[in-house]
Amino acid sequence: MLHILCGKMASGKTTLSKKLRDEHDAILISEDIWLAKLYGEEISSFEDYIKYTKRLRETLFEHVIELLDKEIDVVLDFSANTVRQRAWFRKIFEMAGVEHTLHYIVASDALCKKQLKQRSKGLPKGSKFITEEEFDMITQYFEEPLDVEGFNINRVEK
Repeated sequence: MLHILCGKMASGKTTLSKKLRDEHDAILISEDIWLAKLYGEEISSFEDYIKYTKRLRETLFEHVIELLDKEIDVVLDFSANTVRQRAWFRKIFEMAGVEHTLHYIVASDALCKKQLKQRSKGLPKGSKFITEEEFDMITQYFEEPLDVEGFNINRVEK
């Protein structure tokens, strides 16, 4: 089973990903952790994020399929917030021939901004703080998943 997460920034995707990992005895692969460890010093803008997440997705693609082929459940804590991003996940579960669930966390901008402020208080020294303006800029690209995309959607209301 492949678990995919969708929701605005600070909606609770990482928290849910850890819960899914524990409930399904799955392997959790976190985009934020991998990007920070591999390219932390090189990511200073949204454009940098786009560049390096593309590279990371290309690197992990076959590995995730191999895990699924071995009947290991996988939770991908990667952004699935646009139709284009979700196409990557579709390729994975179609190539692996496995079931999937797209966990869509439905949360208001106000709740996400509140959680973003709380999350930012606990950031380690040197970590990048995301401002409300940056949240608004990134959120403008968010595309709610639609049934016509063909995903098995589990709506999680916040």
